[in-house]
Amino acid sequence: MPKFAKASTQAKNVIKGLTKTKRIKSLGTARNYMQALKTVASWSKDIGMNGIQSMTIEQAQTYLDYRAEIVGQKALDMERQAIQAMMQLNGKLAPKQPLYRIKSSLDEIKRSRAYTSNQAEAISNRQTAKHQLATQIAYAAGLRAHELLTLAKASERSPDKRHALKSKWQGRSGELYTVQGKGGLIRHVILPTSLASMLEQQRLEQPITIVDRKINYLQLYDIAGGKKWSDSFSKASNRTLLFSTGAHGLRHSYAQERMVELKSLGFSYETALETVSQEIGHFRADITKVYLN
Repeated sequence: MPKFAKASTQAKNVIKGLTKTKRIKSLGTARNYMQALKTVASWSKDIGMNGIQSMTIEQAQTYLDYRAEIVGQKALDMERQAIQAMMQLNGKLAPKQPLYRIKSSLDEIKRSRAYTSNQAEAISNRQTAKHQLATQIAYAAGLRAHELLTLAKASERSPDKRHALKSKWQGRSGELYTVQGKGGLIRHVILPTSLASMLEQQRLEQPITIVDRKINYLQLYDIAGGKKWSDSFSKASNRTLLFSTGAHGLRHSYAQERMVELKSLGFSYETALETVSQEIGHFRADITKVYLN
C-alpha cells in the first residue's frame, strides 16, 4: 500500500505545477490555494483516497458539498477554485472547464431553528403522501434532504468503519438503515418500526438514478428527497405555521431532542454531544453545537 504523502507536501506539489505553468501568478492566490488544498488533502486521507491528484470530478463535488455545511460562500468558492485549477492542470478538467459551483448552507443552518413534534406533524399533514413520509422520516432520523434519496436497508449496504460510542442509539429502537451523507460518509440511521414499514411499502422494483443539485443518487424507494422535498417542506411550513426555518430545522429538532434524551439517561454533555454528532453524520462534534441553539 503506497505511503500517503503529507497534506502540505501534496499541496506544495500542486502549487509548484500551477506556478510553473503560470496558471497562478499572485502570491496571495498561491497562499490561499495552498491552504485550501491542504484541507482537501486531509479530507482525502480520511475517506481513503490515494492523494488529491487522484480526485475525480464527482469526488470534488462530494467534498465541496460536505464543506458547504462548514464554511461560508467565500471560503467554499476559494476551495472550489483551487481544486478546479488543480484538475485543469492534471487533465481531469478541460483548460477552461469549471467545477459546478455549490452554494454554502452554513448561513441556512445557523438561521434554522428546531420544530416541535407537533409542528413537524402539522407540516407533514399539509404535504402530499410522498413528501409527507419523507418529512416524517427526516424528523425521526435527523436526515439531510439528499440523504432521503439514499436510504437502504442495513443488510444491503454496510456503513463506513468509523469510531462509534456505545451510547449511540441508547434510548431508541427501530429498524437499521444506512444513508450516504456529506463527504460520502455512509452511516447507520434508525427508523421507528412503523415508519420503516411504510417505507418498505414504497420499495421500487428496480433502483432509479435521481439527479439532485447535479449529483447522481441511486434511489431504492419511491419517496421525496433533495431540493424538491426541501422546497415542499418550506412551502408547507409557511402555509401551516406562517413561517419556515427550512427543512434543516428538522435536524435541529433531532439533535436537541437526542441531547435531552441522552442526558436524561445519565450521559455527560460531552458524551451526549459526540453521540448526536455520530448519529447525524458530522465529522466533528463541535459542528453539532450549531444545532443546539
